[in-house]
Amino acid sequence: MQITKCDATGVAQISYAGEVAARVGTCVVIRARWTFGWRDLGYVVFAPDDRFTEYFYSDQWFNVMRVGTAADDRLKGWYCNVTRPALIMPDAISYDDLLLDVWVGPDGACLVLDEDEFAAAALAAATQAGAAAGLAEVRRWVAARLGPFAELASDGEEHG
Repeated sequence: MQITKCDATGVAQISYAGEVAARVGTCVVIRARWTFGWRDLGYVVFAPDDRFTEYFYSDQWFNVMRVGTAADDRLKGWYCNVTRPALIMPDAISYDDLLLDVWVGPDGACLVLDEDEFAAAALAAATQAGAAAGLAEVRRWVAARLGPFAELASDGEEHG
């Protein structure tokens, strides 16, 4: 399966291959490896061959990428892109990144990223509203441990 990340105007930015792990309703789950070299984001480091389990939805304004270590898939956290709903085709997935991102740590703490870039972007009102709803939905899923976030510890503590 070919995955293509586009900018907010639909122009392709990066493309990579992944393996379909599951198709459940409006979601396609992809397994891929990090192939872009070391990348220190400050709150996490992506390393060569880190394992990504990626969740793309045709009916949600976000996608979720579970990041695990290369050696044993130990959870580093989840990188969530606020996007238009994914275009899911038989052999490819394409999504338009809307600049807002959320990092969810293994403890469930959410770090919203790039709010300044999002605020400065000239996005249509409907797109801004969809992105805001996507961000709120990611936070709701984390708090309720829905979908990819089900592996968050359920120890009775508040996580985010």
